[in-house]
Amino acid sequence: MLHIARKCATQISGLRRLSTALLQDKALIDGKWVSAASGKTFEVYNPATGSIIAHVPDMDSTDAQKSIEAAKKAFYSEEWSGLTAKERSGLLKKWFRLLEQNRPEIAAIMTAESGKPINEAIGEAVYGDSFVEWFAEEARRIYGEVIPGPVPNRELFIMRQPIGVAGLITPWNFPHAMITRKAGAALAAGCTVVIKPAEDTPLTALALGKLAQEAGIPNGVINIVTSGREHAPAIGELFCKSPDVAGISFTGSTQVGKILYRNCADGIKRLGLELGGNAPFIVFNSANIDKAVDGAMVSKFRNCGQTCVSANRFLIQENVFDEFASKLKERVEGLRIGDGANSEVKVGPLINKMQIDKVAHFVEDAVSKGATVITGGGRLKELGELFYKPAIITNIKPNMVLYTEEVFGPVISLMKFKTEDEAVKIANDTQRGLAGYFFSEDVQQIFRVARKMEVGMVGINEGLISTAEAAFGGIKESGLGREGSRHGIDDYVYLKYMCVGNLKF
Repeated sequence: MLHIARKCATQISGLRRLSTALLQDKALIDGKWVSAASGKTFEVYNPATGSIIAHVPDMDSTDAQKSIEAAKKAFYSEEWSGLTAKERSGLLKKWFRLLEQNRPEIAAIMTAESGKPINEAIGEAVYGDSFVEWFAEEARRIYGEVIPGPVPNRELFIMRQPIGVAGLITPWNFPHAMITRKAGAALAAGCTVVIKPAEDTPLTALALGKLAQEAGIPNGVINIVTSGREHAPAIGELFCKSPDVAGISFTGSTQVGKILYRNCADGIKRLGLELGGNAPFIVFNSANIDKAVDGAMVSKFRNCGQTCVSANRFLIQENVFDEFASKLKERVEGLRIGDGANSEVKVGPLINKMQIDKVAHFVEDAVSKGATVITGGGRLKELGELFYKPAIITNIKPNMVLYTEEVFGPVISLMKFKTEDEAVKIANDTQRGLAGYFFSEDVQQIFRVARKMEVGMVGINEGLISTAEAAFGGIKESGLGREGSRHGIDDYVYLKYMCVGNLKF
């Protein structure tokens, strides 16, 4: 993946203005690029510069209803439900090839609207494309079962069938991969989709839709509804309560996930939730400290710390605390901060004012209660309104927000511990259970701690764990279901049992 990213970065190094080939300013419903029925639009900003990139339709539930109707019509048409798994696979492969060919431009759009450094945007494009490729292959492996019957004249079968229309609600922090991870699985299963991208990053979604259209995916199979913050709750509620939407997949905050969960209850709707995390990052005395620092940097500062699997609570065993803190401080102070369109930049801006205010509040709260800032912290207004200097903070206590809540920003909270049991207890002392990380060269400890950690995913001597081949998801309040891997299909299929009786053999 790294060599692909470097090649793409060379093509777009220093890019400041976007090509218009994939930049869309309309939403996609039933194969048509349309405005909101109201005619209203909202502005999409570059968080690094504050400049307006585009105006896109500010749709409401009326427009969303049209998209659901289009998806329903496409699901029951011979153009989609009548296709074989091999034919669906072929269309997904065409989409994948177009995504590959257009990576530099898609990455440039991502950087412009999300602020993430261009090399990270390219990495996300590679990662996001991999889900389309993976599920193109999985489309032909949605197998049924033959069950031995209890009596001689019966044959029992189970088949997997698509659930119907899937509503996909995606976040701003990974505007490419969170769409392809969901849509790739849904389309492979035979579902049609209505996608509601985050209001901060709709342009990447529209670019993906444009390429899906060019790949020959039929009208109405992929619909993209854009809206500002005002209409987002009503659209989400419509997805949850519409009898024509069979399932919902949401990635975002636990708070919003709980609202969607409640709204889906009346319809007993299929639901996949990938929610917030509070990932522990444990460094034991036996760890390779250099590898642990490498893991900390990639886990914490990717996308300016705005990832659901970002390390949030750093637990360092007392014998190696000073060495780890010293080496980490040197690396953090060497990070280049700025506009992500510059390929030398490693940390870009936070996504919006609400996010930078939250990060600043978390740090101010900790300092007011006795925490010590080792390095960094504070707004970098000389760079722009949304830049925050990467920080390392120690003397973290349970009464601080940084101890209990996910900061979702470029702030490392270091805590010292004495024993393995103490570290595991602190790591599990949260209602979130998405990802966790630890570093150890003790094989027995590796298996012991991995089993005890109350999370859905564990990175052992590794800070970057996401891949299309593995099941992504959490436990506790971090969500329901799994995305990616062969299990990613499960949210989009029903099991149908068939009993054939009165046979003569």
